[in-house]
This record gives sequence, C-alpha cells and structure tokens, in this order.
Amino acid sequence: MTNILLVTGLVAGGVGRHVQGLAAGLVAEGHTVSVACPPVVATQFEIADTGAIVVPVEIGPRPSPRRDRAATAALRAAMAEVDVVHAHGLRAGALSLFARRGEDRPLVVVTSHNAAPRGRVAALIHHGLERKVCHDADLFLGVSEDLIARARERGAPEADRAVVAAARALPETAPEQVRTELGLTDGQRLVVAVGRLTPQKGFDRLLEVIGRIEFAGVDMRVVIAGDGPQGEALQRTIDRRALPVTLLGRRADVADLLGAADLAVSAARWEGQPVWLQEALSVGAPIVATDVGGTAEVLDGGGVLVPEDDPEALAGAMAAVLTDPAHRAELRRRSLRRAEQLPTGEDAVRAALTAYARAGDLTRAPGDVD
Repeated sequence: MTNILLVTGLVAGGVGRHVQGLAAGLVAEGHTVSVACPPVVATQFEIADTGAIVVPVEIGPRPSPRRDRAATAALRAAMAEVDVVHAHGLRAGALSLFARRGEDRPLVVVTSHNAAPRGRVAALIHHGLERKVCHDADLFLGVSEDLIARARERGAPEADRAVVAAARALPETAPEQVRTELGLTDGQRLVVAVGRLTPQKGFDRLLEVIGRIEFAGVDMRVVIAGDGPQGEALQRTIDRRALPVTLLGRRADVADLLGAADLAVSAARWEGQPVWLQEALSVGAPIVATDVGGTAEVLDGGGVLVPEDDPEALAGAMAAVLTDPAHRAELRRRSLRRAEQLPTGEDAVRAALTAYARAGDLTRAPGDVD
C-alpha cells in the first residue's frame, strides 16, 4: 500500500474529472489517498465520495504571494508520511516542489494538462513554472506529445505520456426530441461545438467559418455549449452577422446534444486530450477538428483533421460532412470504432501507479537496494 497525495488547483471539467477518477481508482486498489485542492473543486467533483481524504488548499490560477505561501505551508504539512505526490498542472506542481523538504521527502510526479498561454505576462509566468517543474520533478507527464517534447527541450530528464481515462456518456434523450427542443426545422443540419468560451477554443474562428458555409447554401443550426469570458463578444458577432448560431451556456446534457448532431466540430487553437471529443466519439458523432495538441492522438482516425491555421480547409471539411450522408455515416462508424479503443479508468490508474514506480526507480541512486 502506498500513501499518495494528489494536488490540483482551480481546474476545468476534464482535469477535475481525471483527478476524481484517479482518487477513486487508487482508493479501490487499497492505497491511502489524499487530495489537496480548493474546497470548491472538492465540492464540484465530489472528491470526498471517492474515499480520499480532502485537504483544503487554495491554489489559484495566478500568482499571489500571500496565498501561495499559505498553500506551500499546507502542502508541506500534507506531505508528512506521504510516499508520492502527484500534482496536476504546473502551478500545483511548482508549489508541491517548493513544499517538499527533508531527507524523507516524497517523490513528486507532475502532469501538465495545458499549453503555454498566449498573453505575454501569463506566458512568462508559465515558463517560470515550467522550468521549475522540468528541473525538479522526479517525473514529468504530459497529456499530449507536444507538451512532452516541450518539457524535454526545457531540461526535463524524464517525460512520459499521461494516460487519461476517456469520457464516456450515453444520451438520455432521443435525437428527434433534442432537435425539436432546439427549434430545428426538417432537413436542417445540427452542428455542435463544446468548450469554455476562451481564445484557446477558437470559437471566434468558428464563427468566421460558419459564415462561409452558410453562403455555400448549407442549411444548418450551430449550437455552442459552454460559458466563459468571450461570451459577450461572440454574441455580438453572431448578432451583427445574423449567423445561425446559438450560445447555449454551460449544459449538463452534452451527450444528448452530441447524439443528435450531424457534425461535432472543434476549431481549437490547442487541446490536450479533449474530453468532449471523447464524448463525441462514444456517441458516434461525425467529427471535424483542427489538428492541434493531442487532438490527433485522441481521434486517431476517428474524425477528419484540418490544419489549425486554415479556415478554408475547416470550412470545406465541415461542408463535405454536412452535404454528404454517406460521408456522415462513415464518420459515425469511425467514431464508434475509435471509442472502443480509448483508455478506461482502470487504464489510467494502472498507468499512474506505473509512473510512480518509475519515478522511484529514476531517483534511486546506483547501488541502492530496497
């Protein structure tokens, strides 16, 4: 039995569900598990229900000397008698490394879930955290190959792929009912996109592309499930251009939307292991996505990929799916086939335990014996 401390800050749904799944799986395997995280995260993802011990620690998305000192102290106390610390995100990883002290200090494994932000100040902070983690962590894990390559470039002696359990969800509402509730007319195509309304997700670019497809004569309704800081700006664009797009806000019925979709589309500028595209695969939705981050690894032939910086290619791929029933049917088959190959929760737990053992092997000096 191993004493494991999982650490995370304020996170979006995919990372939170991953931590929750790891906690539950590790407890089921007989390990003692604690999860250090903000109380709001513990509540949102029902961490206590996993059987793990919840350690309230405020790890915010941005630097705060006072809060970070308190978080470091809390993490140091939580590390007593811990064998492995598994931090999720660079801020959680850096604070865990600052908190680690003493001869009997635990192993620290850090999983990076996100690419560097585009803003100058945010990018500089990200790079500093990245250097700390790459230099001091016993093992770096990345959710996509580009993150792993970046870590190696920045000096990480060991960097491997993180295994994240695929999101699987079954629709609860018939597609016809979903389409009726959304106000679709007979023959109108339903396009679904999901994600937080931020520049990274590329919804501004998707709106540009939708205008082009509409001019090509495709009768469609586009719905975007998610909320975020770009919501008002996106709505202004929709209104100004009279686009056939509805911002639905955050939804609990994403599986129903995807199950009714004629097309699931991602115009993201970067993704790690996109949870919602995994859900789209599991319900057999036809998929078109930009080839960024870990998207190609997730789809692996289960959808159509287009270059990230080519709106014309994205528009053409979307139009081809929406106007060709045979093409849509083939993409549905490919989605379902790929969904059967995605990692399970058991795979993620097994991979985490393997990573912990490998971190121990890497830090054991030559000649040491157990």
